[in-house]
Amino acid sequence: MDYPTFLLALLHIYRALCEKVLWHTSVPFAENMSLECVYPSMGVLAQVEWFKIGTKKDSIAIYSPTHGVVIRKPYAEKVYFLNSAMSSNNLTLFFRNASKDDVGYYSCSLYAYPEGSWQKVIKVVQSDSFETAVPPNSHIVSEPGKNITLTCQPQMTWPVQEVRWEKIQPHQIDLLTYCNLVHGGNFTSSFPREIVNNCSHGVQSFIIIPNARTSDSGLYGCRFQASTGENETFVMRLTIAEGKTDNQYIPYVAGGTVLLLLFVISITTIIVIFLSRYMCLKFQLLRGLRLEDCLSPRVQVHPRQHSKTLSISKIEN
Repeated sequence: MDYPTFLLALLHIYRALCEKVLWHTSVPFAENMSLECVYPSMGVLAQVEWFKIGTKKDSIAIYSPTHGVVIRKPYAEKVYFLNSAMSSNNLTLFFRNASKDDVGYYSCSLYAYPEGSWQKVIKVVQSDSFETAVPPNSHIVSEPGKNITLTCQPQMTWPVQEVRWEKIQPHQIDLLTYCNLVHGGNFTSSFPREIVNNCSHGVQSFIIIPNARTSDSGLYGCRFQASTGENETFVMRLTIAEGKTDNQYIPYVAGGTVLLLLFVISITTIIVIFLSRYMCLKFQLLRGLRLEDCLSPRVQVHPRQHSKTLSISKIEN
């Protein structure tokens, strides 16, 4: 191999190693795990092939409705399909006795008529549960059938390069939207739910979940990233349930109302006591009342009927 060809080969290897792989779904590693791939359209499936993505794409298995299933030799004892699911365009790949070498990226690539090619990329990572690592910053509560808008805004001042929205579940993370604000482009998600987003250079990012249903409940993450690698993540919990309200602050408003009522009662009581003692002091010379009697809570000040003067009477024991 001559020198220029060798440099070109190194360049391709470097590019493959450094190129960012955009995934649709991230799942935790397990010895017996499944990589879900369900074709969402109604087209006629012609062929599907699973790949392991590294410095190159290694074929794992291929399925054709006409020719059946072929499992590549390195994976023959490790992966399988469920025959009962393949008729419904469910090409989920199942692992048994997986090892840590199986952590990485996988691609489910298929061709259907008349839609054409379709692909889903899955990232397998070392993690126990995704939800426990991301406590929510806010909680939104609403009823089914409404359009839900989730909004987030970065607090830092560095220029944002990427914005991504994710739905976080204990067993997987689904990428909802991805925007590259520098190079342009809006990554198309394979998430089966319709999501509307704003892929713009504005400081605020939002997504809209139309006609919300109970299955939309869960954690949603909004992540901003700069070209330097700095990032910010905001997590919000969405609850969709019958009889709920759009106002997520109701528990806090109710508590605040009670506290305000107690505060008003306390202030009113203090004012009444103060005025009583003030009137007592004002008229003590007229009635011969001692100063220490005015300071006692056992003194009442009341207006005399049909008179413009006030009388002060001691409470008898």
